[in-house]
Amino acid sequence: MILFRKEKEVIELILKHVDKVDECLKTGLKTIETYLGGNVKEAKTMARQTRGLESEADLIRHDVRDKLYSGAYLPLLREDIYKLVEGIDRVANAGEACCDFFLNQRPSIPDDLIPRFLEVSRESMGIIEHLKLAVECFLKGECKVEVVREHTMEVGLQESLVDKHEWDLTKAIFISPLDFSRKIHLKHCLDTIAEVSDRAEDAADQLELAALKSTA
Repeated sequence: MILFRKEKEVIELILKHVDKVDECLKTGLKTIETYLGGNVKEAKTMARQTRGLESEADLIRHDVRDKLYSGAYLPLLREDIYKLVEGIDRVANAGEACCDFFLNQRPSIPDDLIPRFLEVSRESMGIIEHLKLAVECFLKGECKVEVVREHTMEVGLQESLVDKHEWDLTKAIFISPLDFSRKIHLKHCLDTIAEVSDRAEDAADQLELAALKSTA
């Protein structure tokens, strides 16, 4: 009974954590959209909000760790559950780092490339929707493992879409007449955007492993 109570508490905390990460990325995306729209002052305010949400997610992650240390879940699953939470937290970290890049380094993006930077940002940050659905499906026990895997596959498909946008935009940057130093700066900016979807795919892989072990 005590074990069941602790597991329930962990599930509630992880759901709270993924909600916070979702909020963090949505605010992060608004930060980028606002920056690219030319309102740097407002973007700075939103970037601070993004950092605050990432910090709140960190605190929840620590609470999950404490619950797991206290004996929630069988040892076989305990490590995988915590690795899953760490993986989700890294998605928030990547979102925060992306906002920091824009507001600290102030990349100057040519007008003709702004729509493409917006597109890849929305695809990369928006991947949290599929990841959140997969996590909720697994933790709430409402889905079979096969359904959880379908959701994690959606994460992988969206990450591949981000990769394609990244490849195309990288080419557009380097064939442009911009100075080489500016091209490198824009490529670094693009890398920080794509990092969000990369970390989401890693978290989805960890979720698949935890889901498989839970049925063993």
